[in-house]
Amino acid sequence: MQENHDAIACVKLVPIFQQLDDDTITAVASLVQDRHVKKGEFVFMAGDHADSLIIMAHGQVKVTQSSANGREQLIRLLQTGDFDGESVLFEDTERQTSAEALTDTQICLITRDDFQKLIKQSPAVAINMLNALGKRVADLEAQAAATLTTSVGERLANYLVETSSELETNDFDLPLQKKDLALYLGTSPETISRKLKQFSTSGLISQRGRNHIKLNDVDGLMMVEN
Repeated sequence: MQENHDAIACVKLVPIFQQLDDDTITAVASLVQDRHVKKGEFVFMAGDHADSLIIMAHGQVKVTQSSANGREQLIRLLQTGDFDGESVLFEDTERQTSAEALTDTQICLITRDDFQKLIKQSPAVAINMLNALGKRVADLEAQAAATLTTSVGERLANYLVETSSELETNDFDLPLQKKDLALYLGTSPETISRKLKQFSTSGLISQRGRNHIKLNDVDGLMMVEN
């Protein structure tokens, strides 16, 4: 019973399944496979056979792609409620990206075959999928606009607060390496280090070592403008 309850809770996190009736959500939950991924382990790797939709139940995962010269590029950051792999639900292909758990992570999987059957039974799921994909595009555009209209300090402060909320603690190691965090926030690693030092000097955070952060003043971080 607990396992089914967890599956239902996981399904309800995802935009494409929200607002479905209880019977449909229960049907979706019966298709879910639960998987725990430890920090540093890969959820999947480029070249793997892609046959499942991945739902983030809890944790953080970075999705990356290797460029022609072998450099790793951060594509997106997945957190609770996000999903990945929607394209594989409609075609038999290999994954072009890799996904690594930045924290201990719980994911739910739905196979392509099960999802296609679900769409036939519930057209609302297909409509919600289109809406969710449209929102993803809009979010990417908003993120690009934020890079142009907000300061690095504001973006970094927001990231710290969001990460704290995701990890359910104000005392944590930065999940992303500074080079990845810089890429994610549209800046340089040097600027990230400088801003963290400014936050520390002003008492907003405390730092220990290279990556450990403690948020001392969440409200103050939310008010950072530069």
